[in-house]
Amino acid sequence: MATKRQETPVTRALQGLEDSRTSVRLRAAMAIGTAPDPCLVAPLVERCAIEPEFFVRDMLTWALVRHPVSVTLPVLLREVRSERAQARSQALHTLSKIGDRQAWPAITRALLCDADDEVARSAWRAAVVLVPEGEEAALAVVLATQLGRGEQKTQRSLSQALVALGEAIEPALDAAATVDDPRVRAHALATLGLLRDPDAGFAWALEEAKRVVALGGAPRTDDENRADR
Repeated sequence: MATKRQETPVTRALQGLEDSRTSVRLRAAMAIGTAPDPCLVAPLVERCAIEPEFFVRDMLTWALVRHPVSVTLPVLLREVRSERAQARSQALHTLSKIGDRQAWPAITRALLCDADDEVARSAWRAAVVLVPEGEEAALAVVLATQLGRGEQKTQRSLSQALVALGEAIEPALDAAATVDDPRVRAHALATLGLLRDPDAGFAWALEEAKRVVALGGAPRTDDENRADR
């Protein structure tokens, strides 16, 4: 007579990650993060690539961060080269949360310019966390090639990433503010505005920059901006 296979914490976790019910997958990810087990790192990363629910993906990332970097890093570095966009995006997001600069070489120009907006946004966020000291200006040059890209959500993410690099971005943005494409010029000017006045909202900064570009004039001073609020 066949005996029932003994269920272990690992098999329960694996079954939970594959369950059709969102709440079960969420609990499984939480349980793995609470009691990390290196043998579950690969299944967590695999689940990140296909998990449809944002808050479950967020818990999967938390669970991965709870594991030793020596275990998670090699798996994530392979994943950023995946053909699946969500796999690349989630791996980059997790790398940004881990924050280990050993991952920096994996943040390639191809990822920073990825055709998928979510992958590119994750790459931008990871890049500003992982960039080695002294390489901020070079990173800004690459990021500036993406100015004017996509809808406002994507443009806001790029501006936030650039502003996080500090004054090193100014030469790249000054150059972008002189190109022929009005979308690029406006985005560059809006980002410069946020750098100089971090309290300004992106939507307001972008509209102001579009006005400047349309009129062919120069951006207003900080004093003039504050006077209008």
